[in-house]
Amino acid sequence: MKARSTARFSHLTLCVAVSALALAACSKKAPEQSSADTMPAEVAATPEAPAAPAAAAPAAAAPAPDNVDTLTGVKLAAYTGDAAKGKTAFVACQTCHAVEAGVNKIGPSLHAVVGRKAGTIAGFNYSAANKNSGITWTPEKLFQYLEGPQRIVPGTKMIFPGFPDPQKRADVIAYLQANS
Repeated sequence: MKARSTARFSHLTLCVAVSALALAACSKKAPEQSSADTMPAEVAATPEAPAAPAAAAPAAAAPAPDNVDTLTGVKLAAYTGDAAKGKTAFVACQTCHAVEAGVNKIGPSLHAVVGRKAGTIAGFNYSAANKNSGITWTPEKLFQYLEGPQRIVPGTKMIFPGFPDPQKRADVIAYLQANS
């Protein structure tokens, strides 16, 4: 009986140890010590010239307003959008957007978006990036935009990552066109 109890305790101890290791591996790393903390005192006390400010990484330039090239090279013309499927895909958008005229949410109404110049709904607080993008929302431009909004309008307030599936983008555009 005592041997069985000892074996169970050993298994329990092993499980707890493995769990602790797994949690430690998944948790955030402790902040690393600064180099001054690990240097010998005489080296750490040596005055240094101020470091030059790090160069800011250049923001990726947005494609030109009339450029409709996608990252994958696919074109909207290669797809036939299905408005019914687009309505289903639009569920991901409806928290922030409505298709009814005059109904702005976190994002502007998408009623009659096709053919509209970006940033032009009166009373909606657009980002400067969107307002000054020069974009007119053609079906092709929407197709490109829905692939990765931040690539097309860097600085947009829209945090949606996009629809990687080109068929889904075509379906959403068909839904938007049907509800305009």
